[in-house]
This record gives sequence, C-alpha cells and structure tokens, in this order.
Amino acid sequence: MSPVRRRALLCAVALAALALTGACAHGGPVDAGPAFYRALWLPSVGPTRYDPRQLPGKVVLVSFLSTWCFPCLADLPTLKQLQETYGPQGFQVVAVGMDIDEGKVLGPFADHYAFPYPLLLSDERMRAGQSAFGRIRALPSTVLLDRHGRAVAAWQGIEGQADVAKAIEKLLKAD
Repeated sequence: MSPVRRRALLCAVALAALALTGACAHGGPVDAGPAFYRALWLPSVGPTRYDPRQLPGKVVLVSFLSTWCFPCLADLPTLKQLQETYGPQGFQVVAVGMDIDEGKVLGPFADHYAFPYPLLLSDERMRAGQSAFGRIRALPSTVLLDRHGRAVAAWQGIEGQADVAKAIEKLLKAD
C-alpha cells in the first residue's frame, strides 16, 4: 500500500473517531485517549489468555478478520510470526473476529489454530462501526497502536510483512 493510501486510511480511522479525537492531523497519530483500549474489552476464545488491562504500554497490532475470509486466513502465519518475533519486546497482536456467530465458529477456529495471541469476539456495536475503530469496511483490516494507545498506522487487505515489521520495530524503539 502506498504511503498516500496508508495516510488516507489513517485519516479515515481518525474521521470515524472524530468525536473523540477532534481532527486528523495529516496522517499523524490518532489519539482517542483510552477509547481504542476500551473497544478491545471484548470476550476472547481459544487457548490464549487475554487481559485487556495488559495492553497499555505495549505496541498493539489489532487485526480484524473473519473465518470465511480467505485473505484473512492467508494473513494468519504473518500474525503468528510477528507475535513470536516481537512479543518479548513489548508487542501484542490482538485479533478481532467479525463473524456474527457469538463464538460458535470462532471458538473451535481459535482452538484448532492455537494462536499465540488472543482472538476476541466482536460485539454488535463494533460490527456496526460504533467503536473507536469506526466502520471496518474490508477484511482483513489492521490498526497499529503505539505504546500510548494512539493509532499510528492502518492497512486494509494483506500488507507485506516487511512493511508491518518496520513500523513495529520503529514503535518498539520509540520512547
């Protein structure tokens, strides 16, 4: 994804959270206070334990996916590798399942794949675009939060692992 398109997507996230943030500062961080973290207070499924209170202070990659989405399935090895590589340095992948099944499919899906990161069940408000993340228009969609919970990058579709890894490394070195 080009830098211009990435910046446009980041501004779209900012516009979705306009009531909380006030403006889109030319692709700069979108600071919604604790709103992004609050939006991730969702139930989890699968073997990986999840405590949303442990997110502040970490670089967090939020990936919105669905079990029926083939590009989402193709992105799973990348998410696993990112978590295993950068997790010890203060990084956390959080996947949010957008399936409308209340865990009937996502639970067994998470158990089968045994993700090294949590898989959360989206709620109706999130699926309706009424969270800090706004409307999720494409799957997979990914938002990268810095250690302060500010959205600093966003991608739609499958992004090259090298681009995502560079952004993560930059944030891990900051502060």
